[in-house]
Parts: sequence; C-alpha cells; structure tokens
Amino acid sequence: MPNIKNKNIFTCQKCSAQFPKWIGQCPECGAWNSLVEESFNAPTTNPRFTGYADEASKITKLTDINVINESRILTNISELDRVLGNGLVTGSVVLVGGDPGVGKSTLLLQTLCNLSRQHECLYVTGEESLQQVALRAHRLGLQQDSLRMLAETNVETIINQTKKERPKVLVIDSIQTIYTNNIQSAPGGVGQVRESAAQLVRFAKQTGTSLFLVGHVTKDGSLAGPRVLEHMVDTVLYFEGERHNRYRIVRAIKNRFGAVNELGVFAMTDLGLKEVTNPSAIFLSRYTEPVAGSVVMTSWEGSRPLLVEVQALVDETHLGNPRRVTVGLEQNRIAMLLAVLHRHGGIPTYDQDVFANVVGGVKVLETAADLAILAAVVSSLKNHPLPPNLIVFGEVGLSGEIRPVQNGQERLKEAAKHGFRKAIIPQANAPKKPIPNMEIIAVKNLTNALQSL
Repeated sequence: MPNIKNKNIFTCQKCSAQFPKWIGQCPECGAWNSLVEESFNAPTTNPRFTGYADEASKITKLTDINVINESRILTNISELDRVLGNGLVTGSVVLVGGDPGVGKSTLLLQTLCNLSRQHECLYVTGEESLQQVALRAHRLGLQQDSLRMLAETNVETIINQTKKERPKVLVIDSIQTIYTNNIQSAPGGVGQVRESAAQLVRFAKQTGTSLFLVGHVTKDGSLAGPRVLEHMVDTVLYFEGERHNRYRIVRAIKNRFGAVNELGVFAMTDLGLKEVTNPSAIFLSRYTEPVAGSVVMTSWEGSRPLLVEVQALVDETHLGNPRRVTVGLEQNRIAMLLAVLHRHGGIPTYDQDVFANVVGGVKVLETAADLAILAAVVSSLKNHPLPPNLIVFGEVGLSGEIRPVQNGQERLKEAAKHGFRKAIIPQANAPKKPIPNMEIIAVKNLTNALQSL
C-alpha cells in the first residue's frame, strides 16, 4: 500500500480554478463565495499511466499508424443516429444535457431497451430507484427482458461491476450524482464531477465501451460542473425546447464523429419520444389569410435543410431606449441588422420596439437568417403581408450587400418540395439551371431586396 497524503485545496464551483486557501472572490471568473474546500487522498508515488491500450506510451510516426474505420452501432432511432453521426461509435463518450424533465432519461431508456435486443447494455441510475425506472419502462411499453440495471453512485464500484458484466453500451444517469473516494467532498462539486468523469472516460476508451453521461444544466442553460467535462467527451448533445412544448430538439454541440449542429426532432407522447420524420412541417404555421411580419426561411442544420418561420413585431415605443427582444435568434445581430436597414435601406426603427421570434422553439444562429429577419421587420412595420409561398434567405453585410450562404441549391430544393413558388436569395446563390415551378429573385444588395419585397 502506498503512503497516503491528504491535500486540502479550494475549488471554484463556477470555473473550477483551484487555490491553496479560501478567498471571497475568485480571481479567475470574478464569482463571489464560490470556493469550496476539497480534500484529495493522493498517493505519494503516482502509478505510471499506461495509456488506453494498456501499453507504455511511445512516439509513433503518423504514417505508421493503422487507420481503422470506426465501427458504429445503430440505435434504431433514426433521429438519434443522425445526431450521433449515423450511429454510436464503439468506445465513444456522449454527454447529454438538458433541462429537468425534458426527456433525457426517457430517450436513453428507450435507446438501451432497443440496443439490449442485440448487445449487452447496462443502465446505471444514481437519481432514481430501480423501481422508478422499471415503472417508466412499463408505462412506455418498452421491452425489458434484456436490459440490466444498477443503482449506484460510487464510481469505483460502478467500474468494478462493469468490468464483470462487460456491456457494449453503458449509461450513467447522472454524472452529478457520482462520486469518487479520492476526493472528500459532496457529489456534484467541480472536483467530484471532473474526477469521476475522467475515470469513466478512461474506462470507456480502454474497454471499447460506448458511454452515455447525463448532465444537469444551470439556470443559463449551460452544463453544470467544470467546463473541462465537455472537452473530455467525444460528443455533446443538448436538448432544446420548453418542457411544456410537445416537440423536443436534440442538437449536437460537439461531435468528433459527425456533423456539428446536427438536429434531431422528437415529439413527446404518452409512449415516450417519437421521432419526427418531416421536421419542416411542424415549424411552419398555416394561416387562413396572409399575416404581416411573417416569412419562411431555409435554415441549414447539420447535414440537412430545415424550413422555419421567422416572425417579427414592430411597435411604437414609449420608452427612452427601444427594446430589441429575440427568441431563437442572436440579439446583438438583430441590432446590427436594424442599423443596416436604416443606413442602406432608409427605414428607421430607432423609435420602434422590435420583437423577433422563430416558431417552434428552434434556435437559428446562422447568418442566412439575416435577410429573412429584415423582411419580417419591414413587413410588420409597413403592415404589409408577404406572399405565403415566398421563401427568403441570405446574409446581410454591413455595407448593405447580400452575401451568399452555403448549400443554396439544397435549400431551394427543400422549399420547392414543400410547395414554395417564389424565392428571394443572394445573387451568388442563383441556380444555373431553373428549378421547376419556382421563381428565383436574385438580389445583390439590400435596396434590391426591399424593392423585390
């Protein structure tokens, strides 16, 4: 047995910075009263880390490395497979975050029940009892014959049990409830989360086990715990959308084996999460008559186009500073676009409150939404409805030019498939061959776009 030496340090719960003594304000992030004392039981002689393959680390030429295509496991949930990059990679670590009650545990329970028909799977719950998980599986009508369960929060015990069972897929629900004996602090702290996750990630890489980690989120929507947690894993998935909304959106924030910002759309039903095969249809509102301040754009999410409706409401302000409120859009960018609209379009909004929204709870952060936002703002300001069969997309520059966006052809084809017959797009995105039953209006600057509207 090596000699054990106790070491007390103070860790910031906001940024995970460490200090030898307590201070009121963290010098790194500026948070007050965020330092918590933690006691590490560290051996005086550190064992040599032999790497993920139980071999001593050595320098290797890049050309001498055998390149093997990663093997993937299909979950039989097409929307989840799409977000993961066409399946779950063997030995990968996936971090799933979202608000409480949004459906993280439900989705993973459905996934493991599907996978347990062909692969050995283990579901480790640290928040609920085994009876609670079994009741949920029974309520959702899932096949429960092959799925194995474990109720445990100690990471050393979990790893020892997993070594005996050797599952192909492992779920930890959640990482904030797991603790390690190496740190004397409460579960959920920065040190506990970091060290527990590090042990689980090392185990997954050594054994080739596909690992799902469920993570809590803070009030601002970011994952709780140290930021290094997102750097340790291979894939980070976020649940978007409100709990009272029927639809759930899973977005890949980070993915080493697939496209970033890929979306998976699910509908919450009494039988769990059901995949939505045509997500464009749920984000489009069908009005009985045209409405001012509404326009449809084609957003590119991951590897596919998505039709979403952008709404704007412009109203006279009674305050000294007009409000700029956005939902699903970047607030600073809409302020910049309104300045461009005034300078190069001759339409002022300095005495107007501007509210912008993306229907359905989806977030659109790409610059292709610029022209659609301005079209909706002008439509609401002039109280002039736009044609219901019109599609708009394009990036607006500070000098008023309309810049091209990626995958313009695929965006137009997706719009034509859903019955749109007119499109206002950047001139550089104009198709070389005409698209059947669609009128293309290619514009160079904001003045041309306003005249076309």
